[in-house]
Amino acid sequence: MGVEEELLLVDPEVGRAVAVASRVLDDARAGRSVDLRERVEGELQEQQLETNSRPQTELGELLADLADLRQRADALARTVGARTAALGTAPTPTTPITTPKERYRRMARVYGPVQDVQLVCGCHVHVGVDSPEEGVAVLDRIRTRLPVVAALTANSPFWDGDDTGYASFRHQLWSRWPSAGPIEPLGSHAAYEELVASLKRTGAAMDDGMLYFDARLSVDYPTVEVRVADVCLDVRDSVTVAGLVRALVDTAATEWRDHEPDPTSAAVVRAGAWRSSRYGVGDQLVDPADGSLAPAADVVWALFEQVGPALERAGDTEVVRDGLARILAGGTGADRQRAAARAADGDLRAVVAAAAEATNRDPAAQDSQDSQDS
Repeated sequence: MGVEEELLLVDPEVGRAVAVASRVLDDARAGRSVDLRERVEGELQEQQLETNSRPQTELGELLADLADLRQRADALARTVGARTAALGTAPTPTTPITTPKERYRRMARVYGPVQDVQLVCGCHVHVGVDSPEEGVAVLDRIRTRLPVVAALTANSPFWDGDDTGYASFRHQLWSRWPSAGPIEPLGSHAAYEELVASLKRTGAAMDDGMLYFDARLSVDYPTVEVRVADVCLDVRDSVTVAGLVRALVDTAATEWRDHEPDPTSAAVVRAGAWRSSRYGVGDQLVDPADGSLAPAADVVWALFEQVGPALERAGDTEVVRDGLARILAGGTGADRQRAAARAADGDLRAVVAAAAEATNRDPAAQDSQDSQDS
């Protein structure tokens, strides 16, 4: 498995996102700073960087890799007076500046204001599959469970200077893309390819990179790529979710041999995702088992039990269990952002500064602090 994290570039002194990605990457490529080659890249907007973990099999190694990547990306940002912050949206008013690449310029021409609001940062989890056919079978079987992943990672309550009332307003902004969201069960790789061709034929997707489904077959790797998550403020949450997603994929691949996919419509899955976006884990969620509303903790632990055999096979049970317990007890990134805002009498500049510190905190030190706090 591997993880891609999109990070906001910010000036913590003034609490704003800053359009310095090209300068940061030019410095790295010229050898004047830490050279991360392809592991730190630009994104759609100049106020973003994306980090790419190495393929990993152990969650402990993934944690070390992601924490190191965050700190090294932050070191790059510091060379131009900025910091990195794992925020799903920019809390304070910001005008996104499109990265000067022809593909992005074309997207701006075609999609107009839809692109203009896309200064959003997600976390994408890749899990290896044996074939495209198995990959589509996995997509068909994890789709109803992905809103739970979205709820656990909600980390974008503030946008354009206001508290939106949502735990993940990134989800609302991202959903404006015509190719975004859940898809119906497809049944075969041929059906998936036909869907992709239809979206490109109509212009809803300009190319394969714009297949913004909740989960898709990766364009570049032999993986299923789950894309519903906000970037997590705490890197330990990123690893928890990666372990859970791997277990979802493993469970779905096993089910492929024995069970038909859940026929729940994409519209109903979208409704569940809206609820996750609105409340995170602070209210009721849609239970993927039967479509009912239930307390978030009950839904999360039921999913944990459902994928238990896959977690056990991977040796991930303890890490994922403890990580889920930490999120349910301490809240998501959205909850921590709101707590920072309350502590600063609503000053969102303090939220940005606190996020930069939390993003780049050593996970071992955070474990120690959490133990003291408890």
